[in-house]
Amino acid sequence: MPYIPHTAEDLRTMLDVCGAKTLEDLREQTLVPRSGTKFNIPSGKSEFEVVEHMRRLGRLNSTKLVSFLGGGYYDHIIPAAVSAITSRSEFYTSYTPYQPEAAQGTLQAIFEYQSAICRLTGMDVSNASVYDGGTALFEAMTMAVRVSSRREVVISRAVSPIFRKMIQCYSANLELSLVEVEEGAGLSSNAAGLAERISDRTACVIVQNPNFFGTVEDFSSLAEAARAKGAVSICSTYPIALGMIRTPGEMGFDIATGEGQSLGIPLSFGGPYLGFMAVREKYMRKMPGRIVGMAKDSQGRECFTLTLQAREQHIRRENAMSNICSNETLCAIAAIAYMSAVGKDGFAKIAGLCHSKANFLAEELSRIEGVSVENNGAFFNEFTVNLPCDAAETVSRLIEKGYAAGFPLGRYYPERKRQLLVAVTEKRRKEELKAFATSLEAAIWT
Repeated sequence: MPYIPHTAEDLRTMLDVCGAKTLEDLREQTLVPRSGTKFNIPSGKSEFEVVEHMRRLGRLNSTKLVSFLGGGYYDHIIPAAVSAITSRSEFYTSYTPYQPEAAQGTLQAIFEYQSAICRLTGMDVSNASVYDGGTALFEAMTMAVRVSSRREVVISRAVSPIFRKMIQCYSANLELSLVEVEEGAGLSSNAAGLAERISDRTACVIVQNPNFFGTVEDFSSLAEAARAKGAVSICSTYPIALGMIRTPGEMGFDIATGEGQSLGIPLSFGGPYLGFMAVREKYMRKMPGRIVGMAKDSQGRECFTLTLQAREQHIRRENAMSNICSNETLCAIAAIAYMSAVGKDGFAKIAGLCHSKANFLAEELSRIEGVSVENNGAFFNEFTVNLPCDAAETVSRLIEKGYAAGFPLGRYYPERKRQLLVAVTEKRRKEELKAFATSLEAAIWT
């Protein structure tokens, strides 16, 4: 027996709005009439033909480019151990571990992931991940609204435009006021301007460090200003950068989020990726998702279990938070496998290589006539250069030379059509950096 929630009265009301007397009349009024319509659909293909067709399409993609793309997603080296671990059937076929007696391995891996994220961000409590960096930032924003009972959100325009677009989309039907503050001079986040906009109506202030243009900043004063006005402070951050720069916890932020793709997850057309979130202990029970904790069983042995769960069936519906779990566990396990494989010293070394190679390339590009680095402040592995020509056209020309040259900022910032966001990771060799500078100069002046 099908479950159809609409009563006869509901159906009558909907048909009246549509101008139809019966469901049959409604079908006849649709864009696809039931008769007299021909579809230009080719005949079916065999399994072999479909596979060959998909392979031909795949070969059209440029997969051998030397990448200088960034903007939140980076081409890092991934140790072979990561895929070896995540390919184990115990991990990649498992569901959310609600039965601890049958899922100790998965639960322990998640617990270690949470512990690593807390150490990395300098925060007290981490959840067991969300979908990606953008949804993590949105979830942090809605958590701040729940905590403060306020409806205004102040956000820097130097936060990733991709993340800001996601926030705008997800909150379109929420009664929230989103206040964007223009970026400051030298591609900074304009911390002073953000602090001025915080009022007793502000639920939270949101920044990114390093910001979307690559600039690294100290937001300690901004976090303190938010705290003084009773607002929640949120920082979206790049995890590899935390091997060098001050952590959100050290700067006094209440919530830290970020895109965890750089922690052992390959670039793959937008996902699946990993959103991490860590908070101060006082906000723990307002955090979405779930938290794995360490406990003792009836015989006094250490074990792991889901400590806090925000599912609708566990809490009254109006108090439930977002439930994001099963498909993200594997990405979280990839992240802890990566962090365990490289270790504390290795993590710091990777950060150092990214930083030093980015500075080397910035110097090389600055020698090109008409090219200048726009970041006045420090940057980590990513920086913005100003070109004497359209950045998007230059990127297109460099594709033919085998380079993904960077991110043309004009795509999201119309006033920055000549600016290019360039990212460097430990994967790029010195020879590649020099060759890229030579190719960029040729693309500009020939």
